[in-house]
Amino acid sequence: MEEDDIPSLRHRLVNWLFTPLYLWLLFSTVTGYLAAVNLANRPYDLVLQERAKLLASRYNLVQGITEFELAKLFPEAEGEFLFALYDSKGQRLASSGHLPTPRPADFRATAVVLRNAQFAERKLRLLTLRTPGPDGDLLLVQAAEPVQARLELGRSILGNIVIPQFIFILIAGVAVWIGLKKGLAPLERLRRQVANRPRDDLRPLDETLAPNEVRPLIREVNALIERLKFLMEGQRRFVADAAHQLRTPFAGLRAQAELARREEASAPVKEALERICMGAQRCSRLVTQLLTLARNEPEARLQAPLELLDLARIAQEAASHWAPEALRRDIDLGFEEDGRQLPLKGDEAGLRDLIDNLIDNAIHYTPAGGHVTVRVGYDQGAWLKVEDDGPGIPPEQRSQVFERFHRIPGSGLPGSGLGLAIVREVVARHGADLELSDAGGGKGAMFTVRFPHHGSGR
Repeated sequence: MEEDDIPSLRHRLVNWLFTPLYLWLLFSTVTGYLAAVNLANRPYDLVLQERAKLLASRYNLVQGITEFELAKLFPEAEGEFLFALYDSKGQRLASSGHLPTPRPADFRATAVVLRNAQFAERKLRLLTLRTPGPDGDLLLVQAAEPVQARLELGRSILGNIVIPQFIFILIAGVAVWIGLKKGLAPLERLRRQVANRPRDDLRPLDETLAPNEVRPLIREVNALIERLKFLMEGQRRFVADAAHQLRTPFAGLRAQAELARREEASAPVKEALERICMGAQRCSRLVTQLLTLARNEPEARLQAPLELLDLARIAQEAASHWAPEALRRDIDLGFEEDGRQLPLKGDEAGLRDLIDNLIDNAIHYTPAGGHVTVRVGYDQGAWLKVEDDGPGIPPEQRSQVFERFHRIPGSGLPGSGLGLAIVREVVARHGADLELSDAGGGKGAMFTVRFPHHGSGR
């Protein structure tokens, strides 16, 4: 399952709390509607029945009364109350409007019959009543009225039932959402603290910031962090010890190969010795990079105090150190500054490692006849820029070049893949910001390191 497919704890709680409430609201609405219609029908049906009986008694009292006179019995219901009177043979005696023809069963009914009927595109509530007539014959009375008033009363009753429930659920929803937000706030604070930590900060999490239900999880995470610290420390010591032990043998191998190469030997032997020298040189460089990386890892660099230094001096000395190598490769290595001191708090050995690796990387990837420029300045803090006009780094690779042993595919150049990893460790050590972008003109690469403010440049 993808991470985005897993609902959050807040959404799960809301779903479990409000799904039953909304189902209850739906059930309550349906049952409430049926109850409201039934309640609305009862008083109207009683009134309709009393009107029908009044019609029958009036007709029996004054035999031959006209339809107009019968209709005048209910002036307040004019246009809404319809009736019809039939004898036992089904002959209509009087009516105030067109109503459905009585069914044969209506003439045999012994009780009041109430039903809904659709007639002339109107929905009516129709009552059928059998009562004795003036001459001893049975009289069939039909009385009807539109159901609109009943429906309005039913909707009013339903509204009085459902609307308060809906408002209650809405208020409860807001209260629960606010409660969940307040209740989960400690977890959110803990998440922000973890997210804002440096990537090498392996301090235990503060379990007092979490609710009691989450504290066992925090304890297990802290135990995992401790195991991870132990493994990382063992790995760091192994790398440092191995690199230190390998440094002397590789230096001796290279020295012996250099001496052997000066002696008279056949061409194949000289070629083999040349390859041995090159291999020993690459191995020595790799060992040196591993030692430098081990020296700048979080656990090791905590022992090195930070001092107030001048970035301009350190950068100029580093550029001067690399000038012979740049000349050997026919590369123009420049250094630009404005003559001011650029104060920062740092570890001088670590800063030299940073600048050396940036210049080395730029020279390594810049073709003969190219340019490498080292710039320093001050703007809300000291900054360093190393720019080259080499092939550059594709945007999709820029987030990976600082990983250990990562090589850009297709570069075709030898290297250990540790130089920029060392740069990242030193930048993190000094709390600086590292940015990789295109050089001027969109060609080459430019590394920018911005250090925190520590006094004004002067």
